[in-house]
Amino acid sequence: MAELKISETRDLTRIERIGAHSHIRGLGLDSALEPRDVSEGMVGQASARKGAGVILHMIREGKIAGRAVLLAGQPGTGKTAIAMGLAKSLGQETPFAMLAGSELFSLEMSKTEALTQAFRKAIGVRIKEETEVIEGEVVELQIDRPAVAGAASKTGKLTLKTTEMETVYDLGTKMIESLGKEKVQSGDVIAIDKSSGKITKLGRSFARSRDYDAMGPQTKFVQCPDGELQKRKEVVHCVTLHEIDVINSRTQGFLALFTGDTGEIRAEVREQIDTKVAEWREEGKAEIIPGVLFIDEVHMLDIECFSFLNRALENDMAPILVVATNRGITTIRGTNYKSPHGIPIDLLDRLLIISTQPYTEDEIRKILDIRCQEEDVDMSEDAKVLLTKIGVETSLRYAIHLITSAALACQKRKGKVVEMEDITRVYHLFLDVKRSTQYLMEYQSQYMFNEVPREGEDDDAMHS
Repeated sequence: MAELKISETRDLTRIERIGAHSHIRGLGLDSALEPRDVSEGMVGQASARKGAGVILHMIREGKIAGRAVLLAGQPGTGKTAIAMGLAKSLGQETPFAMLAGSELFSLEMSKTEALTQAFRKAIGVRIKEETEVIEGEVVELQIDRPAVAGAASKTGKLTLKTTEMETVYDLGTKMIESLGKEKVQSGDVIAIDKSSGKITKLGRSFARSRDYDAMGPQTKFVQCPDGELQKRKEVVHCVTLHEIDVINSRTQGFLALFTGDTGEIRAEVREQIDTKVAEWREEGKAEIIPGVLFIDEVHMLDIECFSFLNRALENDMAPILVVATNRGITTIRGTNYKSPHGIPIDLLDRLLIISTQPYTEDEIRKILDIRCQEEDVDMSEDAKVLLTKIGVETSLRYAIHLITSAALACQKRKGKVVEMEDITRVYHLFLDVKRSTQYLMEYQSQYMFNEVPREGEDDDAMHS
């Protein structure tokens, strides 16, 4: 008897890209803004997370617009993770724009224009408008198809009801196509936007809940609407000021948002948009949502950019600026002056500074556990102990990089669980910064353009 082989299938919708901070779900704080030990992917940095939690609370209360926060700490101490946690905690409604300081120097536009666009990406506008909607339960959907293909267009009738009335509507070809796309059938509760013709399926009527013995988990039951079929409803749209700028400044309109070719936007266009948004605010049609602009590697900005940031933070519609740096006392780019973090003193004075501390051995172990879970890697207890020791001796980032490579080494020997031998193997294959520097010092004479002076040259330089 032939053996039946069942081919293995993969659900493509479940494949997700694992990034450096994909395990971060929030700041990991309780209702009293106290940091939990391990929560929402966050470990340690209790005081920094608590500080970020206070900032988060102030943002939600609308009390910190036009302020700036500096996350300062050594490399690999979770500055970007805290910024990502802040973004996740704010939710979808609050705009969050992210930018690296070095990006400004590689764009085909002026630095101040790039910063202006980044600022306006972080300012949301919630626009309210009233629209006419037909809302009811589908009683019957009748579509008349022509006997000969292509002889005439399809026509049909749609019967909708509420608890108080019932009406029959004649359907054209476009409406029939829209109903077909939404898979509308009798018993569904739908809403039709009169201005655009957009159909929204709200769910199944409770009266039809016993039509079938089994229903999918995604089936949602709703009450049959009451009152009139035609209603005026308030619709809320959330857009950023940058999106409004692009739509009004380019000939191809909103298509520029997809191509990314926004170019420089004229100042007069922005002035007109700001005036219009101010009018909407006075009329109660719109409200401003100050979001968050996160600039990583802020020490890479120059004195012009810092001067622009100083002025931009004084604007009425400024977002909350969060910047991060791993520099100590260093030169301000574009000058010969030194300053803490490479940021001018006048801008530092505006910043609320949150410092991050190096992780302890216990915290490194917890972070490695979370990353193993995120990357779906089974690792033995001994291997985790060894990887933690490597993280303490070298850096947390290096230890995290070894997880995936050790898992591949384990696959190569057809193992299921990553053991100490896999960690040891990849540790010898890939050098950390200390061992790489040591290797360079030993073989410096064989490298091109070597600038490390030899011992004799160093002594001569000191005597001179």
